[in-house]
Amino acid sequence: MPINRSLWQDKPGVPGVIREAPTPSQLEDRQLLVKVHAWAMNPCDAMLQDQALPFIKYPVILGQDIAGVVEAVGSTAASKFEVGDRVFAFTINNGFQDYVPVDYTLTAKIPDPLSSVQASVFPLCCTTAAFSLFGKDFLGLPPPTLNPTNTGKSVLIWGGSSAVGSNGIQLAKAAGFEVITTCSPRSFDYVKGLGADKVFDYNSPSAIDDVVAELDKGTCAGIYLAVGSVADACRVSHRSKQKLFVASSNPVNPGDVPEGVEAKMVFGTGGVDMFKEILPVTFGGFLVEALAQGMYKVAPPPEVVSTNGLQGIQEALNLLKKGTSAKKLVVEAK
Repeated sequence: MPINRSLWQDKPGVPGVIREAPTPSQLEDRQLLVKVHAWAMNPCDAMLQDQALPFIKYPVILGQDIAGVVEAVGSTAASKFEVGDRVFAFTINNGFQDYVPVDYTLTAKIPDPLSSVQASVFPLCCTTAAFSLFGKDFLGLPPPTLNPTNTGKSVLIWGGSSAVGSNGIQLAKAAGFEVITTCSPRSFDYVKGLGADKVFDYNSPSAIDDVVAELDKGTCAGIYLAVGSVADACRVSHRSKQKLFVASSNPVNPGDVPEGVEAKMVFGTGGVDMFKEILPVTFGGFLVEALAQGMYKVAPPPEVVSTNGLQGIQEALNLLKKGTSAKKLVVEAK
């Protein structure tokens, strides 16, 4: 087996360091070994590089989103995959390596004609959006379908031009909901192209009141804070005449939540199995089928910032820390 290289984060606040190690040769039954062709960057990768969080032990290999080719297959995973398959996968950290072992349930074949770069944008952001919208502990919406029926209800997605927001819009539309979203004016056309029905400028002084007025024209199924201010999303819920649950991608501080509002961060510690309930939406069903039929857009669109493999990841993380919108930074393997 070839030598594997990994980008190690030895502690918070320092750049990652590339080290060599033997390529994994013993896979668990549920695992695939993927030779990575593309890595996508996520805000959590940048955050974990700079901030110590209690549930992360350093040194650690960061990275969530990969796409590449299957090099080896565990016995259980062989029921769905074989060597040579083009795949994309959610690694739950451990992704910044040349060769990555992944759980087969959090992996899917890349539909033609998508490239590895395009497929790499989906794993974490689509999983997070799906968990928020359809997870029983969050908004608990009915699942998306290829032929959705209008529910007559709306959903608010705060921060629609973000990676998770972009997928949240598409998933909510496919579940039959009217989508109300917020973003900056430069991204209005982008989110409308994904299916958003009404868009508001989150920087507007009247944004909260304007959004509440729109939601209260009918029945709203809940609020998903993809990015942005938890306090703002909770104020929408508080001012609405409806009781609107807030599912948040960001940590929820008690001071952000007015009395009478229920808000919860989308986070779990159950390992791979915690995602089982949403697999029919993501790697095990709707997402892959919709991509194959051209009914789901590659969003946010990838921007390749390096083709230098692992050496380019730190450059991409540095760019991510400066801020991005309506695009996903991707590094290609050499």
